[in-house]
Amino acid sequence: MKKPKQTQLNPNWVQLQQKLKLNGSKASRTFKNSDDDTPESVLGKRKERPDDESNDCQINALIPVNDDSSLTDTVAMDCEMVGVGQGNKSALGRVTLVNKWGNVIYDEFVRPIERVVDFRTKISGIRPRDLRKAMDFWTAQKKVAELMNGRILVGHALSNDLKALLLSHPKKDTRDTSEYQPFLKSSSRRALRHLAAEHLGVKIQTGEHCPIEDARAAMLLYQRNKKEWEKSMKDQFRFKQKRRKSKQKKKQKNEDASNANHVGIGS
Repeated sequence: MKKPKQTQLNPNWVQLQQKLKLNGSKASRTFKNSDDDTPESVLGKRKERPDDESNDCQINALIPVNDDSSLTDTVAMDCEMVGVGQGNKSALGRVTLVNKWGNVIYDEFVRPIERVVDFRTKISGIRPRDLRKAMDFWTAQKKVAELMNGRILVGHALSNDLKALLLSHPKKDTRDTSEYQPFLKSSSRRALRHLAAEHLGVKIQTGEHCPIEDARAAMLLYQRNKKEWEKSMKDQFRFKQKRRKSKQKKKQKNEDASNANHVGIGS
């Protein structure tokens, strides 16, 4: 009796069977070891973050939420001064303006009219090299005046900055964080760094001052209190108007009484 002829398998099919057997044995080994080792994710093991790193990772409130550097209806300004004359007289050395989002719209070192005798670097951050090719005072003044015109100006102790710029700004359009009543302590002004720490939870002016950072801090203080601040401004404006009208009526009444007396004496 003839033995049945064995069918010869295709070499490719033999290779495929061998691979399947090999993968099956690997899978079974992996499954057996699953009790000892937790299988890793398909994406790999997640990198552990040290505790100290996660605790220190805090978002700085002064970082703008966008990169829009357009000119807005509200701007914040901060200036850094240098010493001229005998050194005790302040002159503008740098001026910075940011928009309502805290993005810089103007930032220039300024060459004072008088010779600088004290750069006050420890506070101002200004060095001799910064003023060698700096913008001249009158050009900077003109540009700042254009940017402020018709807008609400925010800042801290703005009278000092405006004095250095030889400029003025309408009181009704000025929002000074050093004068806002809720920010005062026992009717005395507080430093911007203290307000930033208390109300914004950020540290500023720990070394050389950064006018960009300071302007952003003043703007954020205003923005976070804008509703109450604007209400108080309107209330103050109404009160002043009412008092002015009262004075005018009183003055008119006195004039009418005086005229009546003159008529009585003349007759």
